[in-house]
Amino acid sequence: MSRLFIIILVCLLTQTANTSEKDKAYFAGGCFWCVEESFEKLNGVIEVISGYAGGTTENPTYKEVTYGKTGHFEVVEVIYDNKKISYEELLKNFWINIDPFDAYGQFCDKGYSYRSVAFYKNLNQKKLILRDIKNLEKKFDKKVVTYIREFKKFFKAEDYHQDFYKIKFQKYIKYKKACRREEILKNIWQ
Repeated sequence: MSRLFIIILVCLLTQTANTSEKDKAYFAGGCFWCVEESFEKLNGVIEVISGYAGGTTENPTYKEVTYGKTGHFEVVEVIYDNKKISYEELLKNFWINIDPFDAYGQFCDKGYSYRSVAFYKNLNQKKLILRDIKNLEKKFDKKVVTYIREFKKFFKAEDYHQDFYKIKFQKYIKYKKACRREEILKNIWQ
């Protein structure tokens, strides 16, 4: 009886371990520190990594990206359990944490690398992004200027950018407040 119990227990544990399905999504919404914070709060998100995507240079540095020499954006890689949270829910979180009508960057960060971008990995994701844009334009009667780009490659940012909002909390809060990020978001999405 105890041997049968152990076999059943092992089968159940193996089955439970396999129910988690990791997937990745990519979003650019200005400063990646703020975008990282917004996604890490979500149930089902395993990890969020700050980095760069959308450009042509291999292994770009922060300085190269912000000076606009690489074509990259500040991006987050969202690693999530798609059994607990869907891409659609991630996309919803993305929209409410950016200004989709700002063609020059996000909040106090201006320039190409700070533009908002929804990256897609397949046609279903692209359809969801396009549907959301259509709905936002209808709701606000404004043109959404967030880029839609096919995801190609992600480069992890320098270590000092990872979890910056946690590690350098006071500095991060001062930056976020000076950029009026929460105030602007509230005015858009209230």
